[in-house]
Amino acid sequence: MKIPKKTLTAAAISIFALLTANPEKINFRADYMTGRNGSKSDTTKLIGNAFVQTETMEIKADTITMSGDNFRYITAEGNVDGLNTESDMTFTCGKMKYDRTTKIARLEDTVKMVDKKNDVTADAQIIEYNQNTEVALMQIGVKILQKDNTCTSAHAIYRKKEQTLDMSGNPKITQGEDTFRAQEISLNMETNEITLDGRVSGSVTDTKKEEEAGSATEEKEGKQ
Repeated sequence: MKIPKKTLTAAAISIFALLTANPEKINFRADYMTGRNGSKSDTTKLIGNAFVQTETMEIKADTITMSGDNFRYITAEGNVDGLNTESDMTFTCGKMKYDRTTKIARLEDTVKMVDKKNDVTADAQIIEYNQNTEVALMQIGVKILQKDNTCTSAHAIYRKKEQTLDMSGNPKITQGEDTFRAQEISLNMETNEITLDGRVSGSVTDTKKEEEAGSATEEKEGKQ
């Protein structure tokens, strides 16, 4: 079936009934939609300015497909923009797959995720986020910004509740002019404590000496 924008037919009412029959209510809208109803193969595709809202997730995209039993799976493609209302996390990406039962979202293609509460911004090519555990698994070109920390690696695990970050795959942390490298790096984002493991290297700036040198220069200039 194909339903034009702002037109609600008996078929659309049937789909809406299936959505609201599930314990978790879903709201949706789009320029138009296509769909197929079946006992275990319900499929609805929202096309053009697509929007889906569940109890914990808001998703906008060029197209959104809902499929599976009681529309368990949500796939969004093209200019995906989302908000996890439960954990106050926002994200943008090229493609998203979300399982409403397991509460796991897989974000792909130039992903940006922002934990607004903790002021953490993460960029990667793939991020898998578990709403139940509030753990994000990040892969490929990972870059995380938090306070004065700039963290880069190939792989990372961000634990929102514990405020910890575990990195591997040529990980590096930069704090101002200080840098830290190792095979594996762990960062406690609350205490700013860094743990380095394997082939540790880095560089730090002695700010005390710089301050003393600066004071001595000012004192010398004052006497001239």
